[in-house]
Formats: sequence, C-alpha cells, structure tokens
Amino acid sequence: VLYKESVGTGTPTPITPEMERVKRNQEICSSVLYKEDIGKATPTPVTPEMERVKRNQEIISSVLYKENVGKVTPTPVTPEMERVKRNQEIISSVLYKENLGRATPTPITPEMERVKRNQEHISSVVYKEGLGKATPTPVTPEMERVKRNQEHISSVLYKEHLAKGTPTPMTPEMERAKRNQENISSVLYSDSFRKQVQGKAAYVLDTPEMRRVRETQKHISTVKYHEDFEKTKGSFTPVVTDPITERVKKNMQDFSDISYRGIQRRVVEMERKRVDQDQENLTG
Repeated sequence: VLYKESVGTGTPTPITPEMERVKRNQEICSSVLYKEDIGKATPTPVTPEMERVKRNQEIISSVLYKENVGKVTPTPVTPEMERVKRNQEIISSVLYKENLGRATPTPITPEMERVKRNQEHISSVVYKEGLGKATPTPVTPEMERVKRNQEHISSVLYKEHLAKGTPTPMTPEMERAKRNQENISSVLYSDSFRKQVQGKAAYVLDTPEMRRVRETQKHISTVKYHEDFEKTKGSFTPVVTDPITERVKKNMQDFSDISYRGIQRRVVEMERKRVDQDQENLTG
C-alpha cells in the first residue's frame, strides 16, 4: 500500500509491435537461461515398486477423471444408427483397400517360417507377462457338466468331418519300429534334460518386493508352527504293546544297564585275571 501511494500517476502508452517483439525475446532468453542452469541428472532404473506406484497413479487419475464427468443422457441404438455404422465400416475398408498398390508375392522360405514361429513364441510370452492377477472361481458341478457336454459335442463334430479309412493290420515289423521310436524319443528327452536342466539352477532377481514376501512367509510359518505346537503340547500317541515290543524293550534296558554299570568291563578284567592265575599255577 505504501509503495503504491508513493507511485505517482503515469501516462499509459500503447503496446506497439516493437514492444511485443522485445517481450517475446525476453521470454525466449529467460527460457534458454533457465535450461542452462539445469545440471546433469543421474538416471535411475525403473523398479517393480516404481511400476506399481505408476499404475496406482494411473488408476487414481482415471477414477478422478470419471468423477469429474457429469451425468449424460443415454440414447438408444436404433436400427438406422446400426446401418450407418456398418456403412461407415464398409466404406473405410473399401477406401483402405483402394489405397493399396500392387505387391509382388514372395515364397515362404524355411527361415521365414522359423522367424514367424519365434515371433509367435515371443508374443505369447509378452502376453502372459502383461496379464494381471485374476480371482480364482470354484468349479461347480454345473460347470463340470457343461464342460463335459462341450467335449462330447466337439468330439462328435470332429468325427463327422473324418472320412472313412482303411484299417491296416499291426505287423511285427510295425511293432518293432514303434518300440524303437519310443526308445529313441526317451533317449533324446533324457539327453536334452541332462544338458539343459539337470544341475542348473534358475536365477531369480532378489527385488525388495520378493524380500518382503519372503519375510512375510517366514513370519506366517513361525506363527503356524507355534500354533500347531500349542495345540499338540501335552498330548501323546498311544502305541499297542505286543510281546515282540516288550522283548526288544527289555533287551535295550539290559544293554543300557551293562553300559552304565560297567559290567562288561569287569567281566573282561576278571577273565584276564583268571587266565593269569592259571598261567602262574602251571609254571609254579
């Protein structure tokens, strides 16, 4: 307020193109100087925790966006709208095909087949990695019945498309070739298993999330162990006593008494003394 009181009345001046140009130059210079003052940054790796926070932020943003959307009046989809939509799709397909030029067909080589299969495997792996966690649902008897019906229907339809075949007798030569193929398959499988899997460990990254889960599992196991121990504490398992068990128990008790009291050692000493005395009597 005091600053404004000391300021006198001024004469307003119109904003000329020259003043606009100077103002824009000042803004550009300020932007350049601001970027020059920024130093070099250290890139940080994207951890699973950062990915989780990012997804949570996107979900929260989506929820807030939907909350800010006002109420709308739904309109029914009429047959006329369906017809227009189909016409638009057909027109788009026709225009897309018209823009395509003539192509030269190329033969499919074994290398192209191999690349195609590799791409399918990679797509399958990437697709499975992008899947989130699902909620398991119990398999009810109704679902089992529907599944069996579907299998029966599929089997019937498959058999309807099959043509009639000519049965061939199974000769001893065919049996021998079949057994040889099974043996060869077993040997090749065992060799590949020993070369690729046996003796090799699977390496897993030790992330903070995995360490947290491992610690939680340890705590849960400890709590479960103590809970089971408290339940079984003071209880015993009855065992039926038969004559064989009694005999074994008595023999073990005799062995324990002999080892504890040193009876066996004394018997050996007495036997040695008796032999020495017999030797003296013979020489005397």
